[in-house]
Amino acid sequence: MEANVQQSEVVDTTSNNAIAALEGSAIGTQPLLPPATKPNTKWQQIGTQTSEFLANLPDNTLRFFITYNQQIITVALIVTAIIALKVIVAVLDAINDIPLIYPTFQLIGIGYTTWFVFRYLIKASTRQELVAQIQSFRNDIAGG
Repeated sequence: MEANVQQSEVVDTTSNNAIAALEGSAIGTQPLLPPATKPNTKWQQIGTQTSEFLANLPDNTLRFFITYNQQIITVALIVTAIIALKVIVAVLDAINDIPLIYPTFQLIGIGYTTWFVFRYLIKASTRQELVAQIQSFRNDIAGG
């Protein structure tokens, strides 16, 4: 078997004339490679899977929110309540650090507690009035 070896010509990039790199090579006579049907490497497979995941991401996200709507709302409310509680505690701690505010709040609390005891808890008739008000609030909230 004899192999025909063709020598390549030197291409002068400064000239305007295009010279073929191989003798006898014309456009359309080179063999074409078949199209790739399957990724050859693991990186290409990972890239394909990633692009498919990103292409389906809006649909998957919408389906997730539709399926777990009530649970997402519950978790959001719990997180909001925890954050609000931490903010309230931080504000009260900052207020308590101001001189004379903490003892003033203590006096207000003691005064209100004393008023509440004398107003509602000493006499039986006022206790019944308190129970009626609590029942009224309960019916308003629970819808009884």
